[in-house]
Amino acid sequence: MPEDARSALVFGARNLGRAVLETLSGAGWSVAGVARSDATLEGVAGLGALAIHADVTDPASVQEALEQAAAANGPLDLVVNAASAYGGTRTGPFGGGPLAEAAPDAFDAWAAAPPRAAFAFLSATARFLVDQGRPATIVQVTGGSSRRAAPGRGLWAAGAFGVRALTQAAALELRERGIHVALLIVDAGIEPLSGGRPGADPAALADAHEIARAVQFLGEQGARAATHELQVTPLGELWVP
Repeated sequence: MPEDARSALVFGARNLGRAVLETLSGAGWSVAGVARSDATLEGVAGLGALAIHADVTDPASVQEALEQAAAANGPLDLVVNAASAYGGTRTGPFGGGPLAEAAPDAFDAWAAAPPRAAFAFLSATARFLVDQGRPATIVQVTGGSSRRAAPGRGLWAAGAFGVRALTQAAALELRERGIHVALLIVDAGIEPLSGGRPGADPAALADAHEIARAVQFLGEQGARAATHELQVTPLGELWVP
């Protein structure tokens, strides 16, 4: 491997994560993608990337994936969590529904699962990169609900707020170690790579490859221009300051 080669590991390699792998690979990075489904991992391997079966909600599994990627591609420069992590059965209205009407188990599915997964990812990755002993970047992806709640989606927002809080804490804790932690807020639905989303205005959907270029931007920033939060909103979607 060339001395100036960069290495990245991406969790959640099905849609946005796959776009990140394609973008980084095209820019000369050595890449590895993590997923739980065999079909997604076949797609990762088809890109020429290292395909790793792991569970982002399990710190031990995250650790194993980090070790596999570093062993194959060299020290990690960028680790990305683009995985969507919800627990339980997501029944009822999208986002959990009004608090007065939400089912008791809706909290675990909508509010508890995302920050739990972010904690598993951030804690294991922080330990690994600190031990690695060199500059690196961590990017945690979340949605616009990390900025504001909405009627009927309070549980969903609670989970996203938790992801944001954990990422901010990681950024503060790891700065002095030379590790750059960034939260990438995608304030829109992301268009599937297969194209389109029924009932959605295409202009209001985020382009996965455009978001992937934002990830690359964060991963290539220098220590004197570190961005800790980056929000992207399509011009066809409502933007709230």
